[in-house]
Amino acid sequence: MADGPALPPGGRRRPALGLRPSSGRPQVRPAPGPAAGREKHLWFPPAVPPPVQSRWLGTGVKAPSGAAARAFEELQKDEAEDAQSGQEKTFMSPPFEDTELNINHPYYDVARHGIIQLAGDDNSGRKVITFSCCRMPPSHQLNHTRLLEYLKYTLDQYVENDYMVVYFHYGLKSLNKPSLKWLQTAYKEFDRKYKKNLKALYVVHPTNFIKILWNIFKPLIRHDENLRAKQKGKLPPVVKIPPPRPPLPTQQFGVSLQYIKDKSKGELIPPVMKETVSYLKRKGLQVEGLFRRSASVQTIKDVQKLYNQGKSVNFDDYHDIHIPAVILKTFLRELPQPLLTFECYDPILGITSVESSLRVTRCKQIIHGLPEHNYVVLKYLICFLHMVSQESIYNRMTASSLACVFGLNLIWPSKGTASLSALVPLNLFTELLIDFYMNIFNSRTVPGEILP
Repeated sequence: MADGPALPPGGRRRPALGLRPSSGRPQVRPAPGPAAGREKHLWFPPAVPPPVQSRWLGTGVKAPSGAAARAFEELQKDEAEDAQSGQEKTFMSPPFEDTELNINHPYYDVARHGIIQLAGDDNSGRKVITFSCCRMPPSHQLNHTRLLEYLKYTLDQYVENDYMVVYFHYGLKSLNKPSLKWLQTAYKEFDRKYKKNLKALYVVHPTNFIKILWNIFKPLIRHDENLRAKQKGKLPPVVKIPPPRPPLPTQQFGVSLQYIKDKSKGELIPPVMKETVSYLKRKGLQVEGLFRRSASVQTIKDVQKLYNQGKSVNFDDYHDIHIPAVILKTFLRELPQPLLTFECYDPILGITSVESSLRVTRCKQIIHGLPEHNYVVLKYLICFLHMVSQESIYNRMTASSLACVFGLNLIWPSKGTASLSALVPLNLFTELLIDFYMNIFNSRTVPGEILP
């Protein structure tokens, strides 16, 4: 996205507004997308023409009053600015094409625009979902009902775990704006299922209309004033990246399986995996929501430091069953190469094109092509996850739920992050491994392998 013009005399800037629906202080990596680099300020012309009739009015909604009336007035002003700038006449949806998107995707007509994207993980391993209004085509080219269905379809893959949403408001014009009635429907659709694990909602490039709505709903949403103060009018601090250091002899995180094996007297299962799985098997199999919850970022860093220094870790000291669960996921996520290897990424994406009755056989073919060490570690992990799924009546973690958690911790592309369209085959493949563990893994045994 190109930078805006220099601020003229009398012009005004609108800073980004961070909304915090729950406690905690997640640290978000810069979300890639069309609005990257524009989070701080957006210039708007100071002159406001006379109000025009809003396309959001006359939708069967009762006439607003008080603070709501101010919101509608600001909405009219925003739309008048759009009309004055001539953007309605020249509006074009930015070209975007998801090269990994299959034309048979159930929401191909919406997904191809790239409005909703998985940006990656924050520093706590929580998924960050972005919604970019600038990628919305004119309303006659987009079925907004399908857009809402696709948004729910996307969030359904993450709502059982902690996640975050970044909403880029820039680019929402009269020509591509959904109706107010649609917004009311969307608000009713997103019940507690979607709100309970939403750890942060960030609104970038808010207009006066958005700010007034925020004031209306402020009592209902918790907000981090300190974060907003830091964002307002201040440049982000310059972070000096130290030169890379050689790993410690006892390093467990961020090093290859081979490195850990060489430093652990040839043991095939990394110590951190063996200890977390052993602890969770003894004390966590029937814990509701196992692997869904996050833990204290500082505590996770402290435990990682202990492991990297070769010191013993007693999870009983932390009184939180989710800490070993997060440590296990973090270990997998920080491997230099995914456990399923980069080479398996494309074959795994093709699992959805395989006939249903042949998918387990195809999974077995892919898994048996793994390097021996990766195969042994994967078999150990999947065996444990199969045990967890067998207790789903208590922990509510079915094979499908576990696949949503572990899919992207087991496999990711060599460049960038997996697109939303890739999540379906990645999660399906992981679910098949867990559900059909015995069938897939029993035909290959490696000398020295162990199971939980």
